[in-house]
Amino acid sequence: MVYRLGVIFLILLVMSGCGQTPLNGKIEKVGLLVPDTISDQVWGTKGYKGLLRIQSVYNVDVYYKEGIDNEAAVKMAVEDFQKKGVNLIFGHGSEYEKVFNSISGNYPDIHFVLVNSKAEHKNVTSITFDGRAMGFFGGMTAAHQSKSGKLGILATHSWQPEVKGFIEGAKYINPDIKVKTEYVGQWDDSEKAVAKYEKMKKAGADVVYPAGDGYNVPVIEQIKKDGLYAIGYVSDQSELGENIVLTSTIQHVDEAYELIADEFNKGTLKGGRRIFDIQDGVIEMGEFSPIVDQSFQEKIKGLIEQYKKQENCQMRGDPDAA
Repeated sequence: MVYRLGVIFLILLVMSGCGQTPLNGKIEKVGLLVPDTISDQVWGTKGYKGLLRIQSVYNVDVYYKEGIDNEAAVKMAVEDFQKKGVNLIFGHGSEYEKVFNSISGNYPDIHFVLVNSKAEHKNVTSITFDGRAMGFFGGMTAAHQSKSGKLGILATHSWQPEVKGFIEGAKYINPDIKVKTEYVGQWDDSEKAVAKYEKMKKAGADVVYPAGDGYNVPVIEQIKKDGLYAIGYVSDQSELGENIVLTSTIQHVDEAYELIADEFNKGTLKGGRRIFDIQDGVIEMGEFSPIVDQSFQEKIKGLIEQYKKQENCQMRGDPDAA
């Protein structure tokens, strides 16, 4: 078992990419572009909270624009931000990858920040939330609680690391468990997500992981009506029903934005990819439902602490040491 656990940690741990030369300069003003709204209580709201944290810590003017979901709108918004004196811009989603990379050369005094994207220039940084570990612990919890031996994942895209992690965690608990994965294709397509959930329910899944920030709340509300279980996503969703939401895989986007702002203000923010994981305090597991037995909760918490202690995103020495 000790060796097996060491192998699991080796699976979870990934190497972060090397960054490029830092762009020096203190924060002057900060801008945020959101493809939808800051009022969705999930993804958009977290981005806005990150902007407010930066405003509070650095006492700078901040600006945001909602519904910026096409190239022309992005270019107009960036131009407006530049005129206001903004020198740090967050594009709150992968939607901004192409245009940020294409226009960054025209704005050498602005640093652009993306999420889960490719950053191709020295003044473009992409934040990546490595959700494989949180998915793993969420999958362990789902498999532990399942009575039918069937789980469901409602993901948005196949590249989401939490999907693979969830499956690995579930099979770590029960190698024979069945995990059905469906892809919604859009982060906010609630109608499609609920329809796919209904199919999972009919197939016997009794724990479902809606890994999409725009549709997870509607899906969990339907799960609640059906008396089944869910694993929350992005935020702690125990308030949706402590006897329904077994735990949540949380991404503190607002804290990540503050950390990025701090690096930029110090002149240490590099272009390229910036990976955040559980060790950074940006990703964590939420509160456990009281229906999850205490001994299992303690087991999960112990494994998380072991994972946090791994240094430099790499196991040291013999895997048996884990």
